Order: sequence, then structure tokens, then C-alpha cells
Amino acid sequence: MSRQRYYLSVDNLAAAKAREPSLAFEGIGPVALAAAVTDAMRSDGLFQRWKALQAEPDDVDPSLGVTDASAEATGKETSRSEIELVTTLPMSIVKQRLTWLIGSSWNIRDIKAA
Repeated sequence: MSRQRYYLSVDNLAAAKAREPSLAFEGIGPVALAAAVTDAMRSDGLFQRWKALQAEPDDVDPSLGVTDASAEATGKETSRSEIELVTTLPMSIVKQRLTWLIGSSWNIRDIKAA
């Protein structure tokens, strides 16, 4: 898959909460969120924690745990928190991992080839 650059925003990071506390982002600020997003894309740790919470963990599709060792996210604060993520992971995986981390409090502003 080709590398994509996702431009994401979170209007109120302090209020951005995932449904499952054991998966939720606990840091402060867009730089810390970018570090958590990078880790969520590069390693399967977040996926493994989510999988363990499922009623039948052995039945979870292992392709949902795909990673991108070269994924990189950067964050900055403007009138909102902005995250730029470069990865080969498909949008479905990016969406899933962001939702596990911060719920539905994020938006995609743009996607471009990296």
C-alpha cells in the first residue's frame, strides 16, 4: 500500500475521551497525542489490549492488528490540536485506532499521498 498523509484535528483534546478507559489516551497536548498515535500505528500493543477485551479474543481477525513500523505522527496546537500522520495503513485501521484512543472527537481535514 502507498504512504498516505492524514491531516487530523481534535477541537477539544481535553474532552476527547475513548469509551474504554484502558485504551484511552491519557496524555496532555497534541505532541503527546502524536506520540500515542505513532505508537498505535507502529506496534500492536493497543490492538492487543483491545483484543483482550473482546468476548472471544481468539475469533478476532488478526488483520486488524496490522502495523506500520515507519508510521510517524506529529502534533501542534493552533485553535485546535492538529495531528499529521504519515503511514501505509488503510483509513479503516487509522480510524479504528484513533477511535480507541480518543473516541469520536477527531476529524480528518485532508488526505494526500506522502
